[in-house]
Amino acid sequence: MILETQNLRKYFGEVHAVDNVNFKVKEEEIVAIIGPNGAGKTTLVNVITGYLKPDGGKIIFMGKDITNASIYERIRAGIVRSFQLVNIFEGLSAFDNIRVAINSRERKEGKIFSLIDRDTTVTKEALQILDLFGLPKDTLARDLPHGDRKLLDVATAFALKPKLLLLDEPTSGVSTREKNKIMDVIIPAARKEKVSLVVIEHDMDIVFNYSDRIVVMHQGKILFEGKPDEVREHTEVKRVLLVG
Repeated sequence: MILETQNLRKYFGEVHAVDNVNFKVKEEEIVAIIGPNGAGKTTLVNVITGYLKPDGGKIIFMGKDITNASIYERIRAGIVRSFQLVNIFEGLSAFDNIRVAINSRERKEGKIFSLIDRDTTVTKEALQILDLFGLPKDTLARDLPHGDRKLLDVATAFALKPKLLLLDEPTSGVSTREKNKIMDVIIPAARKEKVSLVVIEHDMDIVFNYSDRIVVMHQGKILFEGKPDEVREHTEVKRVLLVG
């Protein structure tokens, strides 16, 4: 088990956004978290990634208690969330965006590009990541199609060498065809690099087609979890999602 929460709680006044949640992720597993608006999905991810402090419970990552670890300690340990990264630099190429992320990982943020250009190790790794995500080397980030911009965001996450990557709506705002294209790149990349994925997603076609396991949240609790076929046929899940 790469991640486990034990009776995790996060309250906002009377709202129990995360209410004694026991959530697990296996190594190399792809888990989708679904549920109606206000179910607690994003709050759970915010607590796991350190953006919010829990009101109770524990977070165990790779056998270690990280409940009180900082955001950056979690990133260094291997927990990465797409918007925890250096933002995409619109005026830089996809290649240079990846190189900046690699240098951030290696704590070489102050290294100027003239020196980065001489770093063959960084260059080689950046090119491998670009190839993994099928991204053009020299196109400026601002000139990339929307779907490729999303892939670049995830690619910069991979540059941080995560063991667990949490993605919030990775296919939002793109066409159905682009959604499948994005997931058809992300999933093989995760499999190849042996990265566990946790994905918050509202598009049910994406959820059922690309997940190993689905966790359904409702009112701060886990309502049900199982394989896609089990979740699809669960009466209470269908009721909650339709009503929610």
